[in-house]
Amino acid sequence: VQLQASGGGLVQAGGSLRLSCAASGRTERNYIMAWFRQAPGKEREFVAGINRAGVRKDYGEAVKGRFFVSRVNAENTVVLQMNSLRPEDTAVYFCAGTIRPYGVIPTSTTTYDYWGRGTQVTVSS
Repeated sequence: VQLQASGGGLVQAGGSLRLSCAASGRTERNYIMAWFRQAPGKEREFVAGINRAGVRKDYGEAVKGRFFVSRVNAENTVVLQMNSLRPEDTAVYFCAGTIRPYGVIPTSTTTYDYWGRGTQVTVSS
């Protein structure tokens, strides 16, 4: 499975951005999809994840109530809607996927089988 993230950019604090992650290849193996982010000098951090059916979701504490993840399986796409953005949300955002049908959304980077290239999100104050 190959993943391609898009939608990053520069936005002012309080604004919104919408990231998309398009999957191609053996997408039938694509169970859980997630977004992570990595700021300069920091470890990669779990942002949000969603299972294949789209009924189980989880969010990192830093983004709860502001970011929302959704999935359109017919289009092999996962979307991250980011609202009320803050300067501390500035990072490179990565989408990731796993072929394993975990009962919960994994938050560890080591759990995911494949990754897309990141997309830069910059929030100015």
